[in-house]
Amino acid sequence: MMEENHMDELSTLKTIAETLNQANDLDLMLNDVLKKLLHVTGLQTGWIFLIDEKGRYKLSAHANLPPALSFKRMKPMCEGSCWCLDRYQDQRLTRAVNIINCKRIEDAIEFKWGDTQGISHHATVPLRAGDEKFGLLNVASPDKKQFSNEELALLESVAFQIGTAIKRINLAENEQKLALMAERNRLAQDLHDSVNQLLFSLTLTARAAKEMTTDENVLEMLSYMQELSQEALAEMRALIWQLRPKGLEEGIAVALNQYAKMLGLEATLDISGVKRLPNHIEEALWRIAQEALNNCKRHAGTKEVNVTVKRSQNKVDMTIQDEGHGFQYEDSLPLPSMGLSSMKERTEKLNGSFTIETKVGKGTAIHVTIPIA
Repeated sequence: MMEENHMDELSTLKTIAETLNQANDLDLMLNDVLKKLLHVTGLQTGWIFLIDEKGRYKLSAHANLPPALSFKRMKPMCEGSCWCLDRYQDQRLTRAVNIINCKRIEDAIEFKWGDTQGISHHATVPLRAGDEKFGLLNVASPDKKQFSNEELALLESVAFQIGTAIKRINLAENEQKLALMAERNRLAQDLHDSVNQLLFSLTLTARAAKEMTTDENVLEMLSYMQELSQEALAEMRALIWQLRPKGLEEGIAVALNQYAKMLGLEATLDISGVKRLPNHIEEALWRIAQEALNNCKRHAGTKEVNVTVKRSQNKVDMTIQDEGHGFQYEDSLPLPSMGLSSMKERTEKLNGSFTIETKVGKGTAIHVTIPIA
């Protein structure tokens, strides 16, 4: 019997390992591996909390939750604290254990959120790889009030595999970001060394050629060539800035000021509390501001623009406002341009809010608020 149990355990670990080794998407991986775990162990219900360094948790995967726990779009699983989270955060939960009573289930019964389908207890085990912790794996079955030491040991092994896979995926994502940044820098340098220099040479050539003729038609054509090459040069410099924001290493205030000057805008900056913004938030604000300043340059009909960026304890607010032409806009309708849609998408990817205030002849204001961990 012991040998049979051992073979079952090895089979379970092999199945889980195969699922984890094929995964590159974290959310899909967690849901797939949870379903596989329940299937091979015969357990009915499971859920996974991912927990960040600040102790904030997210329900990242779940399977076969009873109505009492899936009430109102998983509200019982997404709000409030519980004993397993409390023990995890105060370092008391370091290995797989039985949770005698589950606060979420008790609340579901007390407030009559629905049928618990006989689930009253669950096992919980931290997801970890070495000294790094990522969250909790919880599993349960109807009328099961106790997990054996063998079951808990198996869950610990599975949780370690999941933790290792999470670390692998996180490292891969970081490598991809670094590779993307290196490629953007390479492309920016290539554009600067080739196309940018050619356009600059064309501008000088047109200017020199104008001094060599008195023919009005030729002078007009050369002037037009000079204007076009200067416009193309400005567009190319803006593109290079978008690929590799010169000055962002000195902070977003310097970068925005230099970019506005490069576009020929007269920017009034009011920036405070942003010296230690997280890198991903700083870059998102920079990209959003770039697009907003580009829109001002192209469409506002004014060179004056006000830029405000202020950080409070748990959020950063940015407003870019001009007193230009404005445009017709209604909240109920889709955004009228790809640039505005891109700004909104960047904001919402960071769980932020994006709003526009504009009227024809009354200017435009872009408001962005992004939470900070």
